[in-house]
Amino acid sequence: MRTILLIFLVIALSGMTGSDNVAKAEIGDPQLGTDHPWYPGELAISDFGRLFKTQADVYRSVTGRSVESDEDKALASWLWRNTHFWHGEAGGKDLWGKGLGQGDDRRLREYWTGLFAYGFGLCGTTHSQWTAELDALLGHARGRGVGAAGHNAFEVFLKDTAYGPDGRWALLDHDLSTVIFDKSGRRLLGLGEIQPNVDQWIRRDFLPDRQHGWLVCGLHPGDGESYRSYAVAEYLAGYAGPPPMVHLRRGERMRRYFQPGLDDGKTFVFWGRNYNTAGIPGPERSRSWVNQPDLMFGSNNGTPHRDGQVRFANVQYLYRPDFNTGDYREAVVRESDSEVIFEFRTPYVIAATPPNDQPWGIYDQGCKNGLTVRGDVPGEVAVSIDAGRHWSPSQRISGQLDLTDHVKGHGQYWLRVGCSASDLRGCDLLITTNCQANVAVLPRLKDNGTTVRYEASNQKVTSMGPEWDLANSFITEGKFGDPMVEMKSTPDTEVRKIYAAAHLASGSPPDPNVRYQIEYRAAGSTNWHPVVKDWSIVRRGDEPGDFWSQSLCYGASDVDMPAGKSVSVRFRNDGSRRVLRAEVHFVQSLPSSDPVRVTYAWSDSVGEHTESTQFDQAGEWKIGTASNVQTHWVEMTPAPRPVVP
Repeated sequence: MRTILLIFLVIALSGMTGSDNVAKAEIGDPQLGTDHPWYPGELAISDFGRLFKTQADVYRSVTGRSVESDEDKALASWLWRNTHFWHGEAGGKDLWGKGLGQGDDRRLREYWTGLFAYGFGLCGTTHSQWTAELDALLGHARGRGVGAAGHNAFEVFLKDTAYGPDGRWALLDHDLSTVIFDKSGRRLLGLGEIQPNVDQWIRRDFLPDRQHGWLVCGLHPGDGESYRSYAVAEYLAGYAGPPPMVHLRRGERMRRYFQPGLDDGKTFVFWGRNYNTAGIPGPERSRSWVNQPDLMFGSNNGTPHRDGQVRFANVQYLYRPDFNTGDYREAVVRESDSEVIFEFRTPYVIAATPPNDQPWGIYDQGCKNGLTVRGDVPGEVAVSIDAGRHWSPSQRISGQLDLTDHVKGHGQYWLRVGCSASDLRGCDLLITTNCQANVAVLPRLKDNGTTVRYEASNQKVTSMGPEWDLANSFITEGKFGDPMVEMKSTPDTEVRKIYAAAHLASGSPPDPNVRYQIEYRAAGSTNWHPVVKDWSIVRRGDEPGDFWSQSLCYGASDVDMPAGKSVSVRFRNDGSRRVLRAEVHFVQSLPSSDPVRVTYAWSDSVGEHTESTQFDQAGEWKIGTASNVQTHWVEMTPAPRPVVP
């Protein structure tokens, strides 16, 4: 049975349509950036190199300091996260095969999904994700989560002169907006140093000048009570997968809304706890530096309580495939005379309108507006979230078919339409997918003129995971829970980079002598090549008395793999540590790229505006905004070049 399933998956993922000689010209990884001083959008932050430059520029502008030392780099990262990520309860994924938000470990630990699809999480979630950023910024295992009293804090390991010859751990708490300098103001203190004399260190009025403009407990003056405990160290508690990449096909429109409500202002689609604050359903936070970032540095009183200070944003994909040409094949993974199967993937998370006002109504049956299908379609429709291994019950479209309950909380699906492409001509098939996004990563317009930049790398991402069922579909050797697991897939275009991650039962305390490997090889080769080589759990500096018994091993490797050739990825270690789950992502090249049409809608002191332009390649666009700008939405859609006879 496994052999039959793997044959099916190899054929499906190779993108073989049986007759496809039509040149594909979709848009791979289109990105926008603006010159907004705080919220320039994805082109400024979509990989760690871009992010660190943006953070350094903002930090220099705010503080006047250079960004050369470990301490300044860490503080620049902390400032940026405080102004782009907020405290809230995120909707879960099915990472363990037990249902959405279920399993022994429910934290969303992946950095880019957490930043782009959510932008909010509880203390343990944000600090686990953030370890990946600090490791990329400063080096392996330089950030860790730390258990406090009813709280998960965060520490960074600094090696500047003030931190001694061996370096020290320093508190860098994003969730409570807190760093604490020593009495001289020369260096940051770690939680182990703060804990014995908490009453002194958490006072806002204790030698305030030593803080260099950073208010202790910037969100609420009572938050520091949590530092009375110093209990657990969590090493390598998060990981980074592929950077966020959008893939737009001809006939597809992606519109990003900066406020909840979609186009009519009253359709609320989200993936998190429903706080239902001020009559608006969904996640929100009343105390946050997000949307008021200029007030953080030099604050004397912290953030006031303001309902809806920050809320979720939405991304809407509208896809109307053209069956009169071969364009529809850009989204197809398989077709025959009896079916057409479309693929969808997003760096955001498919959201839902819950059927009730309960805090966690998103998990109940009867959710709407995440995925809908319309059209006069002669065949039945079904969806799969595990690359075609299992399908939802097939259904007829009667006006509109809502499939949200089958795909909510995921970042991908396959949609099967039970008829041929020729039968779909003239049916006006429309596929709508509504997702949740972090408003702080969207490219905002600014007052008094805005410059918009556009680039596209002409790449896409294909994933084996992170969801349990999807990852399981590609296992060819071993199983999750074994010390060795191998996964395999056959990408349909050239592979340029492999990202892989494993969630490990590393032990308490973790053994720093165990070596972890992630390796890949192409079909026909006997040689394994490293994605991660000799990964270890580095323990350094002072430690509390207990440890998280798990860790994440992750990495990436540049490759040059031809299309249609299977690639295997193997996870193993020399300490018999169990691989609890794993995921693999391929960054693939696309054959060519369409121009893109970009549209912004906004209001300002002059009135309401909607303007568009077309980018045939990377370039800039000047928009004449006035004062008091409010960005409503921004849209991108492929603009196919005219056919030359």
